[in-house]
Amino acid sequence: MAMNPTPDRSEARPSRDQAPRSVTVLGCTGSVGTQTIDLLLGATPGRFKVRALVAGRNASLLAEQAIALRAERAVVADTAALPVLRDALAGTGIECAAGPDAVVEAAQLDADWTMAAITGAAGLPSTLAAIQRGKFVALANKEALVCAGEVMLRAVAEAGATLLPVDSEHNAIFQSMADGNHGAIERIVLTASGGPFRTASLEEMARATVETALRHPIWSMGAKISIDSATMMNKSLELIEAARLFSLDETRIDVLFHPQSVIHGMVCYHDGSVMAQLGSPDMRIPIAHTLAWPDRMATQSPRLDLAAIGRLEFEAPDLVRFPALRLAREVLRAGGGTPAIFNAANEVGVEAFLQRRIGFLDIVETVERVLDELGTPAAPTLDHVIALDEEARRAARTFTTAKAA
Repeated sequence: MAMNPTPDRSEARPSRDQAPRSVTVLGCTGSVGTQTIDLLLGATPGRFKVRALVAGRNASLLAEQAIALRAERAVVADTAALPVLRDALAGTGIECAAGPDAVVEAAQLDADWTMAAITGAAGLPSTLAAIQRGKFVALANKEALVCAGEVMLRAVAEAGATLLPVDSEHNAIFQSMADGNHGAIERIVLTASGGPFRTASLEEMARATVETALRHPIWSMGAKISIDSATMMNKSLELIEAARLFSLDETRIDVLFHPQSVIHGMVCYHDGSVMAQLGSPDMRIPIAHTLAWPDRMATQSPRLDLAAIGRLEFEAPDLVRFPALRLAREVLRAGGGTPAIFNAANEVGVEAFLQRRIGFLDIVETVERVLDELGTPAAPTLDHVIALDEEARRAARTFTTAKAA
C-alpha cells in the first residue's frame, strides 16, 4: 500500500509521558488549513506543538494563527507580503520568512506530522520535501499523487513516510481498512454527491451558467472545486489518487452517486463484507482523524442522525453526461505524464468557464483535446512533471481561446 498504513501502532501512539506531537501546516490560510488550525486551537493543551505555518500571501491571517498557536516559524510564499508579516509578528519571537525556498525549508523541519494543503503545482515541492522527512504527511494536495504520483510514491518508499489521506473519500477508505487485511480487498467504492447536475439532461448542462454550476447541494467549497464537482472532474481526480494511494488497478475502483453524502467510501472484501465510513459532510472529521492518528480526537462536527435522514440512495453515474470519469480511467491506463496533463488542462478549462469564455461542457472537451494533442509523455522527475504541467496549460489556453473566439 502506498500509504504505508500498517506500521506498528504501539510505536506511533504517544504515551501520556511523551512530548507533544510537533506539527507543520502547509497552506494554513486555505479551507483545509484554517480548519486544521481550528482543530489545533481546540485540542487538549499540550497535545500539539506547532513548528511552522505556511501561507500563500495572506500575511495578516497567518500572523494571527501563528500568535494564537505560538508557532516557531511563519512563512509566506509571496515575498511581497513579508513586510506585513514582520510587522504583525514584531516582538513575538516567531521567525519570519518568505519565498518558495522558505516554503520548502519549512516543510523540511523535523515535524512529526505535516499537513500538505498547498493546492496546485505550487504545492508539489513542499509536499515532496515533507515526505522525504519520513514522518506522517496528511495529504490534502490532490496534485501530489495525481500529477506526480510516481515521484511521490518513490519518495514515500525511500523515506519510510506514511501518507494519511485527508480527502473525505480517501480517508473513509483508509478508515474502512483499519483491520489491515489489505490482501482480502476485492474493490473499493468512492461516493459522490453528484453535484448540481446529477439529474440534469445533457441539454440542460450545455446551457449551464456559472451561477448554477457553483450551486453545490451539499458541500460549501471554493469556486474551482465546486465546478470540478459539477463536471465530476473532482471525483475523476480522486479516482486517480485512490489508485495510487491504495495500489489498486482502476477496474477495482467504483464510483457511485450518493446524494445524501453520508457514506464517504466503502471497502468490499472477498468474503462479501462491505466496510463503510459514515459521517456528516464536514472536513474537520477527516482532518482530525489524520491529525490524531492512530488515536482519535474530539471535534465539534455535527453528529449524524440516521433516523432523521431516513434513507440512503445510490446510483451509477452516466458516463455520457459525465465523461471526465471515462477519461480518468483512460489516463490511469496510459500512465506516464498523462495525469499531469489531465489536471492542468482541467484547471485552465475551469478558469475559462468561470470567466464565461467557454461553455460548461467545453471544460471536459478541453481536457480531452489536450490529452489527444500531447499523447503519453514520461514524467520521471518533479521537474518533468512541472514542465509538462506548463505545456498542458499552454495547449489548453490555445484551445479555450479558439473556442471563445
